[in-house]
Amino acid sequence: MYIRQTITIALLLIGSITPLAAQKRYTLMECIETALENNRNIKQQELSRRQREIAYSQARADLLPSLNASAGQNFVFGRSIGLDNVYQNTNSSQTNFGIGADITLFDGLRMKHNIDARKAEMYASEADLEKMQDDIVMSVSTAFLQALLNKELLRIAENQLETTEADITRRQELVNSGKMARGELLEQEAQLATEELNRVQAESNLRLALLDLAQIMELEAFDDFDITAPPAESLISETPLLASEAVYESALLNRPELRGMRYRLESSQKELLMARSQYFPTLSFGANMGTGYYNMSGRDNDAFHTQLRNNMSNSLGFNLRIPIFNKFQIRNSVQNAQLAIANTQLEMDKTRIDLRKKIEQAYYNAIGAKSRWEAAQKSVEASRESYRFAEEKYESGRANSYELFLAKNNLTRVLGEEAQAKYEYAFRLKILELLKD
Repeated sequence: MYIRQTITIALLLIGSITPLAAQKRYTLMECIETALENNRNIKQQELSRRQREIAYSQARADLLPSLNASAGQNFVFGRSIGLDNVYQNTNSSQTNFGIGADITLFDGLRMKHNIDARKAEMYASEADLEKMQDDIVMSVSTAFLQALLNKELLRIAENQLETTEADITRRQELVNSGKMARGELLEQEAQLATEELNRVQAESNLRLALLDLAQIMELEAFDDFDITAPPAESLISETPLLASEAVYESALLNRPELRGMRYRLESSQKELLMARSQYFPTLSFGANMGTGYYNMSGRDNDAFHTQLRNNMSNSLGFNLRIPIFNKFQIRNSVQNAQLAIANTQLEMDKTRIDLRKKIEQAYYNAIGAKSRWEAAQKSVEASRESYRFAEEKYESGRANSYELFLAKNNLTRVLGEEAQAKYEYAFRLKILELLKD
């Protein structure tokens, strides 16, 4: 006995000296920021958006002229034509240098429409990134509120367990003094075992909810992860219940999925103009400058620098390309572009309808959750009063322990239902708020 006491005291001293590892408690905003920072899908979408930026930059750069330099070295063995235009049996070599530039003057505005199309695609990619971020916010908020609900259910289970433990302590004294039968104490201990099981289950549910949230945030370590938030009542009071029509009108202007579809429609329309521009002629301008060195064995050749200076030549020229028949490629390109526009318009209509449906469902779910919460609050008040009355009857001997346990279990169930209705209402309000922006 002395050894056990010594070990216990030593452990307590060690625990008081060794600082406990600080547990990181995340708020909702910290959870959202961490998830947005760590999410791999968002990082991939960011890379995709960057690619669209490069494509847009390249489309603008296509308006600039191109400039290229060239150099070549040729060796000829055997019969070859000489400078006097007579074939001879001799070896020769030729060195060429050149530089050329060209620019497209007119191409039916194809390059302009290409710039507009790539710009629209870049904006659509940005909208896709915002949509993905909104989805992450929704997922984190859902998991966060679920974890808060499980915290509330665990608190209820612990409170009920503490109440039962206090009753057992009080009744143990009554049994010891002979004022109560031991059978009633055994029934209370059986109730305690049931409530301990409920507490363990609630604790397990909370750990799983926190794990789910931590995995959405893509944290490296989950052991010391926890959350903190004001009571659900505060969350509800901070978020008004928005009318579905007001949410929908705001969503039409602000939702990234609709903006993305509008930009995609614009891109498809510019692709159609690009396809039609192929019916127009293309006019380009080019300029070239070149020189060379020629060396033939068996004869005198001018010096390298002398030939480079004397063989210098310059040229300027225009090139006009007129499409006449291209195996119906232009016509088919135009038709495909028209079909792409029609398909994009249908996708936009579907997105708009789905959004309206989602907003209406979220609104009526919020209304239903509010009604259930209000009804649950009344039920909690009635159940508390019923339990108090059952406890008074039991103390006065007018009710048995079964009736008391039944009233207490009913109160526990109603408290859980009230917590679920409360957090569901907070969640529905959060969904409406997110759908608005």
